[in-house]
Amino acid sequence: MSDTTLTTPPPPARTTTTAAAARPARSPMAPPRSFHWSRRVFLTLLTAFVLVPVYVMVSSSLKPLQDVSGKFRWLPSGLTIRPYIDIWSTIPLARYFTNSLIVAGAATAGSVVIAVFAAYAVSRYSFRGKRVFTVTVLSTQMFPGILFLLPLFLLYVNIGNATGIALFGSRGGLILTYLTFTLPFSIWMLIGYFDSVPKDLDEAAMVDGCGPLGALFRVVVPAAIPGIVAVAVYAFMTAWGEVLFASVMTNDTTRTLAVGLQGYSTLNDVYWNQIMAASLVVSVPVVAGFLLLQRYLVAGLTAGAVK
Repeated sequence: MSDTTLTTPPPPARTTTTAAAARPARSPMAPPRSFHWSRRVFLTLLTAFVLVPVYVMVSSSLKPLQDVSGKFRWLPSGLTIRPYIDIWSTIPLARYFTNSLIVAGAATAGSVVIAVFAAYAVSRYSFRGKRVFTVTVLSTQMFPGILFLLPLFLLYVNIGNATGIALFGSRGGLILTYLTFTLPFSIWMLIGYFDSVPKDLDEAAMVDGCGPLGALFRVVVPAAIPGIVAVAVYAFMTAWGEVLFASVMTNDTTRTLAVGLQGYSTLNDVYWNQIMAASLVVSVPVVAGFLLLQRYLVAGLTAGAVK
């Protein structure tokens, strides 16, 4: 019997890959690593710059008045929701809140409706004085608001004396005042957005039997929803936080939130915790509306800015 030798096959050769070979090749157009780190540091500082005031506002609104009036501490010693209860009785906050909703809502609706018709006419038709109209609308944004304060005040007082229509100290007068500086920008913004909507859509709608108004409401307006939402958000935010005209054109009954918050500062004390709590409460409608309509707002701003 012959001896048989069992031979095992040699192990496969190992392929050694270095760390440099395993790492993907760096693109020559890629930014340096220092750029990535500097961007992270900048974004971190920017985030802290935005969130620290919010934290101070929230923490101060949950502190007793003696803690807020004393030396500031990052970590409150005790938390209380009493400021959120007292804000409604210290001043008539509910009435100011209602006034702001009515005035801002009416100014927004008026700006959107008038701007849609005006922008559609400028975008789709040629008429005498078209360029003068558009330049005039845009030029009104060059002047500061305080320049129109005294003329509007005298105009409202004279109209009230001559006709008995109380514009000064009323919600209607404040709504008309806000239209004077929200409407021009709204018209100009919608002109740019309507220009981006193809005119072929109007012609196709008219071929199907629609008139100019039918083409506007059935074709152009649905296509221009992002621009219209952007105009509505701009008008509402402008009217909601306006202080200069509201402090002159209103009285104790028609006062808005932007002016009414001054009532937490008295001769004897300043209720800082209630001011912070009220500021958070009155910011809820604007923040909630912005978050809900954010995608329409971004699309409307970008489309209206480029023709």
